[in-house]
Amino acid sequence: MKNWDEIASTSELLAAEEIKRSWDEGDLEDAALGLNQLIETMSRSERRALQSQLVRLMHHIIKWKIQPEKRSKSWIISIKNARYEIAGLRKYTPSLNENFINSIWEEAFIEALDEAETETDVSAKGIQLTWDEVFEKPYTL
Repeated sequence: MKNWDEIASTSELLAAEEIKRSWDEGDLEDAALGLNQLIETMSRSERRALQSQLVRLMHHIIKWKIQPEKRSKSWIISIKNARYEIAGLRKYTPSLNENFINSIWEEAFIEALDEAETETDVSAKGIQLTWDEVFEKPYTL
């Protein structure tokens, strides 16, 4: 049996090629194991991508709140871009739904808060973010 975790973590294409090779050789059990691992690896990757974009989005909104004098179009563009990226991930991976986002919300918020405070040297103590502020509210100058 192959080390599917290592193969899938190294390269999704390599994993697919190895799965095909096992299939072609008639080792259906190995092919099934490889396919399951590939699906898990891809799922983790998509979840991590969404979390990364959520942190980025929250980071810019926190900065928006704690440094109103430094608001800029680039912050607006970053907010919009992160929203588009998250919408795209959710469109192609339906399991990345509101429940999933809520399950990672606090962890993403803590990371974003730390990044914003480190970048700005401004305390964000007491700052909270709502779903509306993160996903719905328009940000304009």
